[in-house]
Amino acid sequence: MIIGVPKEIKNNENRVAVTPAGVHALLKAGHKVLIERGAGIGSGIEDQDYKNAGADLLEKSGDIFQRADMIVKVKEPLETEYSLLREGQTLFTYLHLAPNRPLTEALLRKSITGIAYETVRADNGALPLLTPMSEVAGRMSVQIGANLLQKYNGGRGILLGGVPGVAPAEVLIVGGGVVGLNAAKIASGMGARVTVMDVNKARLSQLDDIFGGRITTVIYSEYYAAELVKTADLLIGAVLVAGAKAPKVVSEAMVKTMKKGAAIVDVAIDQGGSIETIDRVTTHDHPSYEKYGVIHYSVANMPGAVPYTSTYALAGATLPYILQIADKGPKRAMLDDPGLLAGLNTYQGQITCEPVAAAMNSKCAPALKLIA
Repeated sequence: MIIGVPKEIKNNENRVAVTPAGVHALLKAGHKVLIERGAGIGSGIEDQDYKNAGADLLEKSGDIFQRADMIVKVKEPLETEYSLLREGQTLFTYLHLAPNRPLTEALLRKSITGIAYETVRADNGALPLLTPMSEVAGRMSVQIGANLLQKYNGGRGILLGGVPGVAPAEVLIVGGGVVGLNAAKIASGMGARVTVMDVNKARLSQLDDIFGGRITTVIYSEYYAAELVKTADLLIGAVLVAGAKAPKVVSEAMVKTMKKGAAIVDVAIDQGGSIETIDRVTTHDHPSYEKYGVIHYSVANMPGAVPYTSTYALAGATLPYILQIADKGPKRAMLDDPGLLAGLNTYQGQITCEPVAAAMNSKCAPALKLIA
């Protein structure tokens, strides 16, 4: 199989989908890898590193899309890339289709076999290709929030961990999954007072055991969320419903009650955002804006700011799946691995992921029946 790796074009997206080690493994398995020149520079990977590993380096992304059987990316194709996709091609990347009708329609028009990292499942139900970037984004969210709280960024001028004699900041994390866990690790480690809200009592019990009482856990309800948002210095949106648009768990009315100079970091922005006042996707160039006196941060590719860490974490997780698809072809690979099949979002012009279909007000085609 010919695997194509184009350079990412999203704003300040410095990650790359395959490392030289991945190229080596794919060539050893009998496949061919096409890399766009400069694709790895942002992650500290030189073109010569890819060449030494055996990849063919091409000048233009259009040539990659034209020649490759499978395109492997980090982020979803942007509008300028829609026309480059080839009829019936396999696309393996983060897709985040539920809030993105134009991309969904483009994949359907071209009968793209769209396999989304974020909905691939492990045997235990975990999301193995979303987890590494959720770990990165969760940890980054606190670093970013601490920076936003500094006065020169419009924040309250509060140090997250406080100092002796001065109380630390109140950090509220809504969502206790991988993002929430990692955000809580960093925030509590910095000395903040941390509260995690989630609808899942069992998950809150796990977090309580992990942190040994060093954080507060609260079952989510609109009433308690409203009370806790008022006192939060930093609010982190960490809600995930796999493949679906994120539910709005913090309302505009709640945000209006926040302290002036408080900060919000919505990690769920990739799936549409979980905070009602997050009404735009921002970029690393212009990451935040103020609304109701509160600093809002809603960058959709947060891990792109730490590309060395993110690239190697993601590529290590995706490579076994890339090899499966390349060795067997996408149909056989998905038939043999139900977890990979769960990643299928579009196939032969139909939506095969229930949450995406619901977001598009469309029917969901049975994936197994389609490919069998």
